[in-house]
Amino acid sequence: MKELSTFVRTRRKQLGLTQEEFAEKAGVALTVIRKIEQGKENLSLLKVNHVLHLFGHVLGPINEKDATRNS
Repeated sequence: MKELSTFVRTRRKQLGLTQEEFAEKAGVALTVIRKIEQGKENLSLLKVNHVLHLFGHVLGPINEKDATRNS
């Protein structure tokens, strides 16, 4: 989850948005953004994808070998 939290935080800051502004743009509650950026593990996949959609990404299954190779 660390990669996700770092990705979202970095991209949000690149856009110059506060967590509150970003949550509004993504159509999710502020607590969702905070949980993602804190690396919480009990997240709704639907909510995470709402957030990632703003960057043209989605969260989905990848081959474990590919994930290890890209690390």
